[in-house]
Amino acid sequence: MGNLRGNLRAWSRIGALTAITLVGAPLQWVALRVGARPVYQRLPVLFHRLVCRIIGVRVRVEGQPPRGRSTLLVSNHVSWADITAIASVTPLSFIAKSEVAGWPVFGTFARLQRSVFVDRARRSATAQVNGAIARRLADNEAMVLFAEGTTGEGMRVLPFRSALVGAVKDAAGEQAVRLQPMCICYVARNGLPLGRDGLPRIAWYGDMDLAPHLMDLLRSGDRYEAVISFGEPVAGGVNRKVATRMAEDFARARIRRLRRPP
Repeated sequence: MGNLRGNLRAWSRIGALTAITLVGAPLQWVALRVGARPVYQRLPVLFHRLVCRIIGVRVRVEGQPPRGRSTLLVSNHVSWADITAIASVTPLSFIAKSEVAGWPVFGTFARLQRSVFVDRARRSATAQVNGAIARRLADNEAMVLFAEGTTGEGMRVLPFRSALVGAVKDAAGEQAVRLQPMCICYVARNGLPLGRDGLPRIAWYGDMDLAPHLMDLLRSGDRYEAVISFGEPVAGGVNRKVATRMAEDFARARIRRLRRPP
């Protein structure tokens, strides 16, 4: 009976996600084609807020997200759910690894979100990618870079890679890039503190397969609380290694505070 109830819950959620996608994706595609900036920036925020509601993720914000200013948000990374949680807060796009472009469904969503795909094995992006990043930043947009280069298990922060931050600053050319530390932390499940034992239900890392992890979450009916913290922006002229260390220290401090027993 439990499996049946879980499967019914999962398919009900999939139906809801499909419905909002069938409405939202064509609207976003048209907005991008005609250059309707207010629409293609705000529509993903609404879409991801609905997704969060459907999959059971409540987002709490600390600090001030960037609004209408050219900003590179430098963050930790815990789960595929990070994308929808972060994108539900404010208009922004992501700097994603090139493999994401080829993922079924998620690759399409990433393109509609106006993600820029970068081969992170290289020191810098191609000229085309550099141009895309430079144009976004020159147009007073916010972009998210997951500076660990991979996902972690959510209890700690992996070292931030300054080379990734440096590649974005190189792509921006002469334009000063304002960096802002950001941290995402999943703190509760069904109203109770979320610790190491429960985190793998929402954290996606290591050799976990994406589809089974997603289906397990949709079946479970669990409700999660994610805290997204925004730090104080760092001046664009700061050395990339210094700026990266400041962002990493911010994320570590936030997670320590949020994980501290009440």
